[in-house]
Amino acid sequence: MIAVDTNILVYAHRSDSPWHDQARACVLGLAEGKQPWALPGPCLHEFFGVVTHPRIYDPPTPLAGAIEQVDAWLESPTVVLLAEPADYWVTLRDLLVSGKIVGPRVHDAHIAALCLAHEVSELWSRDRDFSRFPSLKTRSPFR
Repeated sequence: MIAVDTNILVYAHRSDSPWHDQARACVLGLAEGKQPWALPGPCLHEFFGVVTHPRIYDPPTPLAGAIEQVDAWLESPTVVLLAEPADYWVTLRDLLVSGKIVGPRVHDAHIAALCLAHEVSELWSRDRDFSRFPSLKTRSPFR
């Protein structure tokens, strides 16, 4: 199962992104495909915060537009929303220790732990910080 990171979601949503067309095609391919794909819960929170932030985008995505976008992704019949399972802390703790993770990188460890706990085969992202978690296969879906 492929999971999608925040940056790919933002690029797919924001038509002013230089990677919009590629990201939109990637996410649409997953959403309309027959294979399960995943959205980590924290990525949806971060997506919402980024696209509606007036210091990041001028103009930002309106509240209703951001909600509509998340709802559309969650309507995909094959999407899996990743949340913390009962044994999640053990996975996160191991990643924090092995990667010597502190401060703001804990957010990335959270996403990595969710993906690993749900046996995600690959995380699509353009964030190189995930290289700190070698047990999680990551790649950019763009050529």
